[in-house]
Amino acid sequence: MTSQDWFNKDFYATLGVPKDASQADIKKAYRKLARELHPDRHPNDAAAERRFKEVGEAYGVVSDAEQRKQYDAIRAMGGGARFQAGGGGAGGAQGFEDVFGGLFGGGGATRGQGFEDILGGLFGGGRARGPQKGADLAAATEVSFREAAQGATVTLGIDGQRVSTRLPVGVTDGQKIRLRGKGRAGANGGPAGDIILTIHVGKHPVFTVDGRNLRINLPVSFDEAVLGATVEVPTLAGERVKVKIAPGTSSGATLRVKGKGLVAKEGAGDLLVRVEVAVPSKVSKAAKEALQAFALATAADDPRARLYDDAAR
Repeated sequence: MTSQDWFNKDFYATLGVPKDASQADIKKAYRKLARELHPDRHPNDAAAERRFKEVGEAYGVVSDAEQRKQYDAIRAMGGGARFQAGGGGAGGAQGFEDVFGGLFGGGGATRGQGFEDILGGLFGGGRARGPQKGADLAAATEVSFREAAQGATVTLGIDGQRVSTRLPVGVTDGQKIRLRGKGRAGANGGPAGDIILTIHVGKHPVFTVDGRNLRINLPVSFDEAVLGATVEVPTLAGERVKVKIAPGTSSGATLRVKGKGLVAKEGAGDLLVRVEVAVPSKVSKAAKEALQAFALATAADDPRARLYDDAAR
């Protein structure tokens, strides 16, 4: 939702992108800045922390299509835009009330409203006598894969306040979390608005998330795949579990380790282990001779026989 101090904040400059930047470019710029300014890289650096929070606030607004539209419109009003007579069929000069009515759906109804009434509708205040809920605020933060998988506490600086919240276990990239009552104060005894927090999760070199399950690729040697073996697999918790590779296992086969995925209220997910048969780039003379002997012994077993038969149908 909108915020009155949008008049004075240039979120595009904060992110270092032009006003007509695409969403992809905005996201790329945010991720770069978030990594550079992350508190873990600048411990006890108040300036870096403040900049990190400003970047998160800026991205939280301009990454949302509706909020970006409203922000651009409000910035245009605050930037001293002038409206001349003779536009369209109106036949006369347009005031703030007419412009805001056209932007936000007020139409002819705005002729009975003052500028304060229109802004009141945008910001949750206005002249209404009854209780009015405060405006929602947008924010964004980036966490590591492990923090997202195991849960973490993040601290935000937004709209002049410091807010800490515990992220749920297994939060996913792009997920939005509503922090109720942490937004703008209400008017006339109304409740405070919320903070809509967008989470961005960093990548892990080994694990990926699939719902409550974790996925991992497991390299196995050629002889382990052919003859079968029991091998160890790392888990996100830092332990190792043993899995059995059945004789004749092919690349792409998936093994399931129960209960070693993400732990959430609904229960623990599983660890899904995808087998990848590793082909050595260098082979010794003895190994090459052994493979040649193996090839002769299995010459009658053509792995592409079914492929040819199916293709002829």
